[in-house]
Amino acid sequence: MKRWKKMMIGSIVLGMSLVFGACGNQEDSSEESANEITVSTWNYETTPEFKALFEAFEKKTGIKVKAVDIASDDYDTKLTTMLSSGDTTDVLTMKNLLSYSNYALRDQLVDQTERIRELDTDAAEETYEMYDIDGKTYALPYRTDFWVLYYNKKMFDDAGIEYPKNLTWDEYEDLAKKLSKNDGQVYGAYQHIWRSTIQAIAAAQNEANLVEPDYQYMTDYYDRALRMQKEGAQMDFGTAKSTKVTYQSQFEEQKAAMMYMGTWYMAGILANKEASKTEVEWGITAIPQKKKGESVTTFGSPTAFAVNKNSKKQKAAQEFIEFAASEEGAKVLAGVGVVPSYRTDEIDQLYFNLAGMPTDEISKKAFSPDEIKLEFPIDTYGPAIDKILQEEYDLVLVGDETPEKGTVNMEKRVAAEKE
Repeated sequence: MKRWKKMMIGSIVLGMSLVFGACGNQEDSSEESANEITVSTWNYETTPEFKALFEAFEKKTGIKVKAVDIASDDYDTKLTTMLSSGDTTDVLTMKNLLSYSNYALRDQLVDQTERIRELDTDAAEETYEMYDIDGKTYALPYRTDFWVLYYNKKMFDDAGIEYPKNLTWDEYEDLAKKLSKNDGQVYGAYQHIWRSTIQAIAAAQNEANLVEPDYQYMTDYYDRALRMQKEGAQMDFGTAKSTKVTYQSQFEEQKAAMMYMGTWYMAGILANKEASKTEVEWGITAIPQKKKGESVTTFGSPTAFAVNKNSKKQKAAQEFIEFAASEEGAKVLAGVGVVPSYRTDEIDQLYFNLAGMPTDEISKKAFSPDEIKLEFPIDTYGPAIDKILQEEYDLVLVGDETPEKGTVNMEKRVAAEKE
């Protein structure tokens, strides 16, 4: 297993312990009959892991699992509103660490600390550490994603260009120019609208931390994206955002030769290939690096399940999250092309044995980067910082601010927020 680099801010928990006290709230004697539990999900129909885990759990226990489905873009906002109103959905999916910390701080999750000591977590130990809030853990990680570079084999073949391998950012930019059709329809690369496509990878590859107000290292990454937009090597940010372009359509409809994206997307490609919804022939390689020959550094984030403290079926809910985080659950996830948090050589092999999965050595190497940095660490000021970073990111990419001005504004605003 490759090393994750963890950056946690411990001070978050002082307030938690003073305000909320102990958070344990395991099932009571009045628990309702648990022949069915509910789990919050996003985009259920296009997210294969949920259906696979639900069906496997029902087969194992006889307990049905019903999805409470929310649109992906609205997930955290909607779930926050639901919980503030006393919602009793049994299991809550923690989409990211930022939202996880918010729910934990509000005393909305069952404390898992003692139970975790009894579970087999060795194969996912580093991922569990990311959910540690001053010695307490409130969720069990089941999935761990990191970012790689996807590429379209046919588009490279048609252009007579070798498949990408261990690229630098300069090489990536050059390839994108060569592979673009200059017709505004087919691009050499697609960069999705999320701020992580610049800010998170820049922080990861520059030993930086997004919650600390020092962002000058981002300017090179902004400059590159703006150049590529101007030269027609990738779709411009304004168009992608205003027309709500999906990264899936850009890649699977063969409108982009390269795209860096999280490992979760492999499951989506495999499912759509099996359903004959796409004909894309694809491979993966490591995300580009600053210099040739450097060790491969990327970024990522885990996903977890937590038990809602308002659940009336906490015993069954606990059984489900333990199943999903176990070796058995990991095999279910690997079987649909999702990278589980619980990883062993056997599970990795199961993953690459899937029909349609790239099996070349370059793809396998991309699956084991040298270092995966945490995308956004837990921090008291996390939500406010996230909002600032998003606002300035948008202004830079639509051309209302220069990268230099945008990074300076981020530093000033984040520093002021943390005073």
